[in-house]
Amino acid sequence: MTRPTARGGSRASADRLARLLNLVPYLLARPGIEIAEAAGDLGVTERQLREDLELLWVCGLPGYGPGDLIDMAFDGDRVTITYDAGIDRPLRLTPDEALALVVALRMLAETPGVANRDAVERALAKIEDAGDLVGAPVAVRLPGDTRRVEALRAAVAGGKALRITYYTAARDETTERVIDPLRMLMVGGRAYVEAWCRRAEAVRLFRADRIDAITELDEPATVPPQAVPHDLTEGVFRPSTDLPLITLRIGRGERWITEYYPCERVEAGDGEQWLVSLRVTDLGWARRFVLGLGPEVTVVAPVELAEQVRATAAAALDAYAVPAPAAVARPELDPEHARSGDPAVAGRTQ
Repeated sequence: MTRPTARGGSRASADRLARLLNLVPYLLARPGIEIAEAAGDLGVTERQLREDLELLWVCGLPGYGPGDLIDMAFDGDRVTITYDAGIDRPLRLTPDEALALVVALRMLAETPGVANRDAVERALAKIEDAGDLVGAPVAVRLPGDTRRVEALRAAVAGGKALRITYYTAARDETTERVIDPLRMLMVGGRAYVEAWCRRAEAVRLFRADRIDAITELDEPATVPPQAVPHDLTEGVFRPSTDLPLITLRIGRGERWITEYYPCERVEAGDGEQWLVSLRVTDLGWARRFVLGLGPEVTVVAPVELAEQVRATAAAALDAYAVPAPAAVARPELDPEHARSGDPAVAGRTQ
């Protein structure tokens, strides 16, 4: 219950710092201004402005003696800065800071699924104009195929159905589907299109970099009423009890699994070994996952997965086996030719 308050307090502190940095130049340009008028210009209450002035009174240059602090004079409800301690200009972005903001905003504008894209574009235009960065040679591209992402984004915006060729890593297969796009998303640094899949008759997430081909259809996207977007606040993969549970015995070098994948159970085993249990989409994915790990991993359960891993590994070893060299038969020679001194015959008998 305290976390939102802490974030709100940090935000309020940051806002107050920015206001204080601009307050001194503002008052310097308006000596003797009424506190009520200044509060109205700054968008705060008179009480808040007086508290800000009290704080400014004890701020200044290192040393913080009376001659180093910001000083001001009050005449009734009017205030005048008499010593600014060097804070005589409004806060400005340095060229590097402005460029960093431009890059961040351009990346945000390129991110699929971002709401209020118009607000991002307006903020970007203001910073570029103020920092003389209009047309700056900065190109921002997200990981993956930008053209594919743009095609998906256009289909979502235009409400068009798509025919896609999609690689499903969990089953290691490529299929062709017709989908009705719902929205574009960016999860874990990867772009996804969430859509109603007519093949599966359900809402599915399709990773943009696993779409091999896209064809925009003439027909509009038709999303049935039962199509409900996924809750992705905890990531794309949501383990559930109906998915297969696998248990692995891992060594020290493979403990990263517990940080990268959602595990249901992690127990200390013999020595430095751990027993790790996690849900998987299917055993085919689990088989490829285990085969890609190092020798410090052993399948404990289920038995079916252990047998699949053993059989696939044995087949791979057989494919790399080197056949034994075949015996080379020596040609039968006529004794008369062998004694004839014929170089061709003699060479074969050496």
